[in-house]
Amino acid sequence: MTRPRPVWRSLLYVPAHVERFVDRAHTRGADCIQLDLEDSVPLAEKARARAGVAAAAARVRRGPNDVLVRINSPLSLAVADIQAAVGPDVDGLIVTKARGPDHIRLLDELVSECEQRAGLPDGHTWFYLLVETPEALPQAEAIGRASRRAVAMSLGAEDFALAIGAEPTEVALAVPKALLLHAARAAGLMALGLTGTLAGFGDIDAFRAMAQRSRAMGFDGASCINPAQVAPLNEAFTPTADEIAYAARVIEADHQAAAQGLGAVALDGRMVDVPIVRRAERLLTRAAAIAARAATSGGGQ
Repeated sequence: MTRPRPVWRSLLYVPAHVERFVDRAHTRGADCIQLDLEDSVPLAEKARARAGVAAAAARVRRGPNDVLVRINSPLSLAVADIQAAVGPDVDGLIVTKARGPDHIRLLDELVSECEQRAGLPDGHTWFYLLVETPEALPQAEAIGRASRRAVAMSLGAEDFALAIGAEPTEVALAVPKALLLHAARAAGLMALGLTGTLAGFGDIDAFRAMAQRSRAMGFDGASCINPAQVAPLNEAFTPTADEIAYAARVIEADHQAAAQGLGAVALDGRMVDVPIVRRAERLLTRAAAIAARAATSGGGQ
């Protein structure tokens, strides 16, 4: 089964074991809620969080958002997480510390077994892949191609910076972030992430500016850890009215050029050729998908 691919501007992490966060998650305006079984859940609480993740997903499902579950990376924990998480209210899994294509294929096989037991269509569960080590980064494209479930990929900035002995600054992360983005595109996946790290939520203006830089770099959306970060992400990764209007003019100019037998045409002092047209088409498709989600939510962000 092939499901329509999602469009995610904002993905809000919510600890799966904290009741008050789960209860309000669907009201936060995020395109996707990420129920976390990994870093935000202490080891002593992991079993309880795992046992409650299906119920938490059903509660989060009250909103128009998609629902993902972030699983742990040790295989002994990952297997138990997957067995608990795969279900009708979970759209996908966030695979942490992807080690290579064989790792992803192994988890894909397990998820297929879980889907069958749950009476779900094969392929119901998406994969959002996190590359978090320098050993995995050169394999990022192969990791992204390893499963048809994969819809998105990102660099785990904090873990990656730790692994290379760097602070998680935009300068230190510039090259690995770019490599990850290119690999995601080559694999046909959404490239999610920020030019820096999502950890800083004290200065929302600075966060908003970073989100805008991230979109300009080519990213499609990003995760966040605080509800205050959702609106800046939605704003930054949504095409503006001016951008939509210009893209429509580009398409119209291209149609006129084709009717005249021309391969390119000038618009506002700029040449419009195939890459410009394709970029405009992509922007309009994205804008339509975002508008459809907003209509579903009764207004959206």
